[in-house]
Order: sequence, then structure tokens, then C-alpha cells
Amino acid sequence: MKIALVSIFLLMLLTDIHTSVQPQKNFDLQRFAGRWYRVGLAYDSPGFVRYRSKLTISMGTVEPKDNGNIYMTLWSLTSSGSHSKVYIYKKTSVPGVFTYYSTRHRRVKDVTVVETNYTEYTLVLKHENACNFTVGHAKKLRADVMEKFRQYCSKRQQKKYLDNFVVVKHGSCS
Repeated sequence: MKIALVSIFLLMLLTDIHTSVQPQKNFDLQRFAGRWYRVGLAYDSPGFVRYRSKLTISMGTVEPKDNGNIYMTLWSLTSSGSHSKVYIYKKTSVPGVFTYYSTRHRRVKDVTVVETNYTEYTLVLKHENACNFTVGHAKKLRADVMEKFRQYCSKRQQKKYLDNFVVVKHGSCS
């Protein structure tokens, strides 16, 4: 009986976590396509702190496929030069919510497009690794957009994100 009650409680807790994050209403995959820059990042991993000062803007291209999936090519600058990775974001039954397989963590992760105006910025949440980031069509976003990102983290009571918020610097890969 105790196991059943604990299981029900955990299921309710997990359901509440995922239902509290809603994707962009009327998400339009075709309008989301194009070149984006990761310009701000908030991540709660303890290992993240030592790399904060080394982060540079990453550039990615979002290429929608006919089946609703996304091919995301991401270019990042590392100590050994510019590198690219291709991610396949698989559509789910909810527009604006995708899954992908992380080879680094060896598990499936979900990504939600929380808010976008399609022409300037996008706020994204990765549920599984507690990462929030904001991307823009330009390498620098307006201050009010960056504040919106900070407020989003604050609303979700994620002080740990605000403490680890980084506006990334320019790099030669972008």
C-alpha cells in the first residue's frame, strides 16, 4: 500500500512539473526555421560554473522536415577550434515540444519552445537537464528581451538559474 501511495505521489509530482511548462501557443514550425544564436544561458549543473567565463555564442540552423521533426546544426567554438553537431529534434504530439537523444548523457531529453516571436527571440527550456536558454536571430538581443528571460526563470522560482545566468560572449564560430 505504501509503495502505491508513493508511486501515485511521484506521478502527480512529475505530471505537475511537465504541465507547468507550456509551449508557445499556435507554434509554427516553418516560421521557426532559420539561423539562430544562443546568446543567454541559465543552467543548474554544478559542472557548468567553471565554464561560464569560457562560453561563446553558438550559431545554429533550424531546418524543419516534412514529418515535423527538426534538423538542428549547431556550431560552437571550443579550445580546439570551431565544431559542428547535428541534432535531430523529434516532434511530439504537442506542437513546440520536441525530444532528442543526447549522446553525451545517453538518454532522451525534451525541449520546449516556451515563447518566440519568430523574428527576434526564442525562450527554450530543456526539462531533463534543467537548462534554460534564449536564442535570437541576431548576436545581441535587446535588454528587455534578456530581462524577459530572467523574469521567466524567476517566475518558475528558479533562483539557481538566475545565479547561473550567463550572457555569452562573441566567438569566431558565430
